[in-house]
Amino acid sequence: MSDFQKNMFDQIQKKSSINPEEILKVANSVQNADFSDEKTVRKLVKQLAQMADKPISKEKEDKIVKSIVSNKMPADMNTLSQLFKK
Repeated sequence: MSDFQKNMFDQIQKKSSINPEEILKVANSVQNADFSDEKTVRKLVKQLAQMADKPISKEKEDKIVKSIVSNKMPADMNTLSQLFKK
């Protein structure tokens, strides 16, 4: 792992208490995932919320899943962040 990657994972862990190994596990598990499959996307959203120890309402989960499945995800992190805050 490069110094840049290590630093990035350290920052993520400080801000969210998410273990870098867990992030890599999720990243590896979704490499070939079918993001048009609602069941797959819903499972991933729940898994990420659980990892971050952030409860997610059914309404917010539905909104995120719908956005991903319909391929209407925001192009930038700022807009994506706003989706999760709503």
